[in-house]
Amino acid sequence: MPEGLPIDFDQQLNGTMAAYTQQVVICTGQRDWESRIEDDGKGQSWGELVRGLKKLMGRGGRYADPFNNVLVSNSSLSSSSSTSTASAFLFPRFKYIPSISVDVSEEQNVQTDLATFVQAFLLPEQLNPMQDSLPESKRAELTRKPELESSFPGAIDIQYSPVVLICGHGGRDMRCGVMAPMLEKEFSRVLRARGFSPAGADGNPTDSPEHAHIGLISHVGGHKYAGNVIVYVPPGMKAGGSPHPLAGKGIWYGRVEPKHVQGIIDETIMSGRVVLDHFRGGIDRNGDILRV
Repeated sequence: MPEGLPIDFDQQLNGTMAAYTQQVVICTGQRDWESRIEDDGKGQSWGELVRGLKKLMGRGGRYADPFNNVLVSNSSLSSSSSTSTASAFLFPRFKYIPSISVDVSEEQNVQTDLATFVQAFLLPEQLNPMQDSLPESKRAELTRKPELESSFPGAIDIQYSPVVLICGHGGRDMRCGVMAPMLEKEFSRVLRARGFSPAGADGNPTDSPEHAHIGLISHVGGHKYAGNVIVYVPPGMKAGGSPHPLAGKGIWYGRVEPKHVQGIIDETIMSGRVVLDHFRGGIDRNGDILRV
């Protein structure tokens, strides 16, 4: 590790994951980013998507909701976007959206602006009871509108391919910047040995039991616990021919070194067991936080 940036081996890992309801994993094709991801990608659609989401859902934004913490992450996953649209994965929705408009126009043309994406996928289905005192119009504005999902043709449900996301944000902290490439290489090696090939290498994500997604992502909190790894187990995945015990869940691990990768793959991805020594927390399909 770089001098002055030690790994914390003393603090209990369980419970160190920040609570969130969804993670938007934006496909950038880059392997590192500026310290503040909203400062990166100037003139590129994925950068405009980051800034647009921050504007709409951040403090003071139209859809700001203190009870709906949506984690926005950049990733190295290949993008299928154009100059005016970006692509992203949604977890634990296990969905890939290939074309998201980056227009944040204040006009009410909800068929084309980024607000449509937020309303269709990122708002809660039900507001927190603490918001009962809000005006009905504001409550309606902050509630998801699933009928708008039809505005995003080509969306893919990730049912079978496991997803491994590794914090590799060296532009933010070199601990993850140093550890992530080694972990990425080892996850790729062991997953290949277990019969998985890379999904989406050509920029078009595939979903099958024979494929796995592996990507570097931006800061998720806890660089002092590097390497930080999130494993999303898709809802249709099997373990030994039976329903996977962790299907539809995301498991966060910390202090992962290359020597731990085979155990995490065999225990968590192949068998559906949590490796408690590295467990930071988790999330289920409904956005509820998992603790042990």
